[in-house]
Amino acid sequence: MSTGCASPAHYHVRLAREDLAFAAAHFITFGGQCERLHGHNYRVAVEVHGPLDANHYVVDFVALADIVRQLLAELDHHVLLPTEHAEIRVAADDREVTATFQDRRWVFPRGDCVLLPVANTTAELLAHHLAVALASRLQDRLGLRPDRIAVEVHESPGQMGVCQIGRSDAGLR
Repeated sequence: MSTGCASPAHYHVRLAREDLAFAAAHFITFGGQCERLHGHNYRVAVEVHGPLDANHYVVDFVALADIVRQLLAELDHHVLLPTEHAEIRVAADDREVTATFQDRRWVFPRGDCVLLPVANTTAELLAHHLAVALASRLQDRLGLRPDRIAVEVHESPGQMGVCQIGRSDAGLR
């Protein structure tokens, strides 16, 4: 297909819109210590890299924004808890979730929590979780297999964690 550009060309789209945001509570551990439970008004930006399709775009912006907003809605106004942490234990039943770290214990209503398959709820690992989920949904809903996906999770202005996954990584199927 002729793109009208000199070959080889690399293409990607980027969404960094005000409506790509979620509010959530979390705590992380570092150096054997554990933060207090606190929250952020997270902002998210995504990039999808790949070849142009028959319509001459990598992915439709509207479809991409819809998928990203759906992913963020699943996290919005929840407590984010890691299920793969070496020292934080998370136990859930139909009614509640209990998280423990050393001598600290938190109990939350089950519906207020999202249990994430991450080792810590850092911005970097939240970005990884979102990148993998985005790749899966792009494949399932649009039949799209990007070359690379990058996700930025901003905890506050100027402070973000970034993850990029590509086909050569285990992250893109």
